[in-house]
Amino acid sequence: MCDFEEYSMNLSQLGWDSFFQDHFTSYESKGFSPARIALEERTLYTAYSELGELTGKVTGRFRYHATARKEFPTVGDWVAIKGNKTTGRMAIHGVLPRKTTFTRMMTNKDKTTEEQVISANIDVIFHVIGLDSSIHLRSIERYIAQAATSGADLVIVLNKVDVCDDPAQKEEDVKTIAEKIPVITMSALQKINMSPFLTYLPPKKTGTLVGLSGVGKSTLINALAGEEMQPTGTVRESDARGRHITTKRELIILPHGGLLIDNPGMRAFALNVDQEELDDSFEDIATLMQQCKFTDCGHTVEPGCAIQKALQDGTLDRDRYNNYLKLQKELRFLAMKKDRKKYRDTVRKIDKYIRKTQSWKKKVSQ
Repeated sequence: MCDFEEYSMNLSQLGWDSFFQDHFTSYESKGFSPARIALEERTLYTAYSELGELTGKVTGRFRYHATARKEFPTVGDWVAIKGNKTTGRMAIHGVLPRKTTFTRMMTNKDKTTEEQVISANIDVIFHVIGLDSSIHLRSIERYIAQAATSGADLVIVLNKVDVCDDPAQKEEDVKTIAEKIPVITMSALQKINMSPFLTYLPPKKTGTLVGLSGVGKSTLINALAGEEMQPTGTVRESDARGRHITTKRELIILPHGGLLIDNPGMRAFALNVDQEELDDSFEDIATLMQQCKFTDCGHTVEPGCAIQKALQDGTLDRDRYNNYLKLQKELRFLAMKKDRKKYRDTVRKIDKYIRKTQSWKKKVSQ
């Protein structure tokens, strides 16, 4: 981890504010202490607190009452703990409400889907893209749509400018869909144009790095930290993809006082938004749809269709529109899987209640 001594008695350096203090009041009256999750390794957590760096697990009671994966602690969460400074151990009794989250949908072994919280209580999301390969605008649109629901700001980071023949053109291509979202062009390896990055991550604020493997997320952290804190690896020349060198999420305190979460590369990134939130990210398309002659326009062959007119005269990019339709279809599919999971979870809760009631009746009768 890091040298935590200077932060061990100052929670505000870790992002603690009145929002978390208000939600912690009930825990405080019961003798619990606050801590922030810095590392998650299966069922074992490492956290920063006023007692220093602590390691431990959630309590059995917590595990029993948790009904979904998203209810368990994740990196960036503030939790209520009972800790021991001497042993460096802790027990996690509760997770405080999250101010912001960056999430995605995950498919389980039983083919159902559920929400996965990638980072919690973040102020800014840095979507890192490598300039050593082709820029996939449709993938960036997916991240933009998801980030819009997080409550955090989004910054697009175009890394590896030192190995790109035409970085200015790629930056312009990205800006065509980014609109008001900041775009930074830099090189973490050569430490080129690093200062703009820090303007979006001032002291006490938390950022999270997301993107594919091999785009330079860990190299960026090492450059900001001034030391080799995260392992890095080479990328394949065929597709500029890297191996998953980073295998766990980790909250790192940078020398200037900002906090940054490093994440493993994400090959699959299923949206966790609704139709209204998707339309907010494709405002140009949503606006055109409102201009169609018929309110139930299918945007195919209907007369007076603003979408078809925009596609024909080139004011609407056909690939962008097709990607919007693709994401729409994905949302409908995920909604069906969510309903299936909701039904199964309800059945499990009823079964658990019946077993508990039967056990209680048996004890009473004895």
